[in-house]
Amino acid sequence: METQTRTKPPASAARRDEAERGDLYPENPVLVRVWRGERVESQHRGAWVLCDPDGTVIDGMGSWKVPIFARSSVKCLQALPLLETGAADHFGFSDAEIALALSSHNAEALHTEAVKAVLARIGLSPGALQCGPQAPGDPDVRNALRERGEKPTGLHNNCSGKHTGFLALTCHLGADPEHYLDPESPAQRLVRRAVLEMTGLAEEQIYTAVDGCSAPTFQIPLSALAAAFARVSNPAGLAAPRRAACERMLSAVAANPIMLAGHHQRICTDIARVTRGRLFPKVGAEAVYAIGVRGQDRALAIKIDDGNYRGMHPVVVALLRRFGFATGEELAALESWEERRISDLAGHPVGRTEVVFARGS
Repeated sequence: METQTRTKPPASAARRDEAERGDLYPENPVLVRVWRGERVESQHRGAWVLCDPDGTVIDGMGSWKVPIFARSSVKCLQALPLLETGAADHFGFSDAEIALALSSHNAEALHTEAVKAVLARIGLSPGALQCGPQAPGDPDVRNALRERGEKPTGLHNNCSGKHTGFLALTCHLGADPEHYLDPESPAQRLVRRAVLEMTGLAEEQIYTAVDGCSAPTFQIPLSALAAAFARVSNPAGLAAPRRAACERMLSAVAANPIMLAGHHQRICTDIARVTRGRLFPKVGAEAVYAIGVRGQDRALAIKIDDGNYRGMHPVVVALLRRFGFATGEELAALESWEERRISDLAGHPVGRTEVVFARGS
C-alpha cells in the first residue's frame, strides 16, 4: 500500500493565513520614513488600499486583506439605522446633528451643546451616555474646564455624538436605553447588519470587540473598509432608503465640516472643508483612516501599524495627491499635515518626512 506523506505549508504561507484571520499582525512594508540629517531616524509600517463600490482593489500597498479594528472610521455605517428607521426624523435631527452622529469631536461648545439638545428632545439627560468621561480634544475647552474646577463628563467624550444617535435609535425602537450598547440590543443588531451589508462581509468574517467608548467595534479587512466608503460616497447603486441615508450624511458633512471634528488641528474637518465635501473622510483610533470620493466611484482606507498619527497624516495627503483626489489649491491648504520638513525648536530645518510608495499585494 502506498503511503502518502503530508507536508506542512511554508511558514510564510501559514503566517499569512493567520494574519488574514486576525490572529497575527501582518508584516507590512514601510510607508513613512523620518529622516534626521542624512540618516533615517524612525519609520512607520502600514497598509493602504484603493477600492471601488464593487469591492475591486484598484491599487494598494501592504496586507489589505488582513482584518484591522476599524474603530471610529465606521461611524457613518453605524449611523445608517438612525436614518433608515426614521429615528433621526422623529427626533428632529438637523444636518449639523447628523454630522455630529458621525463625529469624533473636540468637545467644543458647538459639539457638547448639540449633544445636550438632542438628548433633551429624546427625553434623556447626559447621564444616559455610557461612553465614559474624556478630556476635551480642544485645548481651550480643556483649560477652561480645569480653571472652573470641573471634570470631564460623557458629553466631552469624542464619541458622544455617536452615542446620542444610538440612544435616539434605541428609544425610537421602543427598547430600554439602559442597554443601548449591548451587542444583542435591537439598535446594535441593526448597526451590525448595516456594517455587514456595506462591507460585503459575512457574519463569520467580522470579529467584534469593545471600543474605547464602550460601544462594539469591528475588525474587518482594510479592503472591506475602503469598499464600504466607496458605497457610502457613491450610493447610486444602493436601495432607495440606504441611498437616501448616505446622501444625507454626505450633505451633512459637506455643510458642517466643523461638526465632524473641530477647529483645533483636525484633519477630518480640514479635508471636508477645503474640498467642500467632495471628499468624505473619517479617522479611527490607532491611525486608521478612510476617505470616500464623491463622483469618482472609489475610496481609500489606510492603517499605520504602530497607531501613530505622525505616520498616518502624511500618507493621507500623499495619497490624495497620488490619485488626483485633491486640487493643487486644496493640497496647499492641507500641506501642514504632511510634515515634510522637520525643524528644531529654534526653527532650523533638521530633517524631513518621506512617504514611500510601491505596489502591494
